[in-house]
Amino acid sequence: MKNLNLVFTYLLLATITLIGCSKNDDSDGDGIGDTFPSAQSYADLKKLADELVNLSRVFNAEDGIVFSSPKGVNFTLPPNSLTLNGSPVTGEVELQYKEIFDRGSMLSTNRTTMGKRPDGKKSLLISGGEFYVNVTQNGQQLELTNNILIIIPTALTGGGDPDMTLWEGTVDNNDNLTWDEIDPAGDGGQVFLEDNQGTVSYYAYFNAFGWTNVDRFYNDPRPKTTLLVEVPEGYDNQNSAVYLSYDGEGNNALANLDTYNASTGMFSEHYGQIPIGLEMHVIFATEDNGQWRYAIQGVTVVANAQYAFTLSETTLGTLEQMIAAINALP
Repeated sequence: MKNLNLVFTYLLLATITLIGCSKNDDSDGDGIGDTFPSAQSYADLKKLADELVNLSRVFNAEDGIVFSSPKGVNFTLPPNSLTLNGSPVTGEVELQYKEIFDRGSMLSTNRTTMGKRPDGKKSLLISGGEFYVNVTQNGQQLELTNNILIIIPTALTGGGDPDMTLWEGTVDNNDNLTWDEIDPAGDGGQVFLEDNQGTVSYYAYFNAFGWTNVDRFYNDPRPKTTLLVEVPEGYDNQNSAVYLSYDGEGNNALANLDTYNASTGMFSEHYGQIPIGLEMHVIFATEDNGQWRYAIQGVTVVANAQYAFTLSETTLGTLEQMIAAINALP
C-alpha cells in the first residue's frame, strides 16, 4: 500500500507539472508563447535600435561644429552657442545626434509620427525627417543660445513639400513620442524649401535641444473612424506595441496606438482619425530572446474596425530583417 501511495503521489506531481508548464501556451497550440517577454527586455530591444541610429561627436564649444550626416544631412551648430547655468561654455563638449527617415527605424525605436491637433487629438504626420540633438559637458546638460541649422536634401523625403512646418517632440512615460507644431510666427524655429543649383533641400533652424521634425498632417477627406486591435494573451503595452502603416504614403510616416485596455486586451485608436476605406497595414511587434517577433496584416478600414493577432502568424527575425519587412510595405 505504501508503494501504491508513492506511485500515486508521483503521478499527481507529474500532472500538476504538466499543467503548470502549459498554462501560458499560445491558444493556437503551436508552442510559441510558453513564456512572454518582460517590459524591460522589450525596452532593451528598442534601446539597442536607438543606439544604432545615434551619432556621437566631441568638439570645442568655442568652435561650434559643422558636419554631414551618414544620410547626407548638413548640420551646423555655430561657435559660442552653449551655456551652463547662464555662463558661456568652453572646452570639449559632446553632441548626440539622431536622424530617422524610414518606417522600419521609426518602429524599432518607437519614434513614430503622431502629431497633436489643436483639439488635443493625435493624427498621423507625414515626415520630412526626425532629428534628435543634444549637447552635454561631463554629463551636465547644456543650454542653447543660438539657432541650429540642418539642411535636408528632399531626395531623402520623397520630394519637397511646401506645406511642411517644424515640430517639436515630447516622449512620455510610456516611451511614446508626440509632436507639437512650432509656431511659424514665433522664434522657436522655421523650415523652408530652397533650390541650390538644382538640389532642393529643406532648411530648418531651431533653438532647442531634443526631438525636432519636419512635418505636415496626413490629409484624407473620407469619413473617419476609431479602431481596436487585439494582441495575443500575455502581451500588453509594456512588452509589445501596435503600429499602422498607411499604404501609398511612402516610407516616412508611421502611426502607433498609444492606448491599451487591460480588461479587453486591446490597443485602440480612440481619436477617430482613421479614414474609412483606407488601405493600410497593421503591425504587431514584440521581443523574443533578444530578437524581434512581429506580424503584419494588410487591411481595408471599415467603420469601427476590429483586428486581432495570434502568435502563430508572427515572424521571428533580426533587427535588420524586421526593418526590411516594414520598409517594403507599400
